[in-house]
Amino acid sequence: MIRRFALLCMGFAAAAACGRGSGGSPTCGIALIAGPSLITQQLANARAVITEPLRGLPEQLPAMVIQQRQASVHVGYDPDQRIVMEYAGSGFPARTGYGLLVVDDTSQRAMGVLVFESQEPKDYPRLGTVTGGSTTLNLYGVRVDWASVNNPRCPLLGAPPPAS
Repeated sequence: MIRRFALLCMGFAAAAACGRGSGGSPTCGIALIAGPSLITQQLANARAVITEPLRGLPEQLPAMVIQQRQASVHVGYDPDQRIVMEYAGSGFPARTGYGLLVVDDTSQRAMGVLVFESQEPKDYPRLGTVTGGSTTLNLYGVRVDWASVNNPRCPLLGAPPPAS
């Protein structure tokens, strides 16, 4: 029963994702579901969790609120050198959630930010915050093999960010 429900949810999400400018491809819909799931699974790998705020981030990165649409974040640093991001778009979680800075483990480039409207990870180092409207969420970071979680024909976070 759970398996059928999961497949049904994936089908609805894939159909919704296909209408988001991805060329109508079911592959892109599935990629928009599988990519974030694979990325959050990396939080279980202690070597993949980023423990210190990164320096040299571009001024703007692509962002996506999961189950919403793509947008961007403006990047800065507070006086304690923690990362401070301002979400520019609609659909930001109203109450709970977290941001996840995604870094390619090969190039060490920040690829973007995923915003989740769910329970934040426990016992991980907070890198800073991401704010949308009047809501501020904690920001965490993870390194992933970007090529294995992103389909170049329908990029998870849109166009790649500029090299820093």
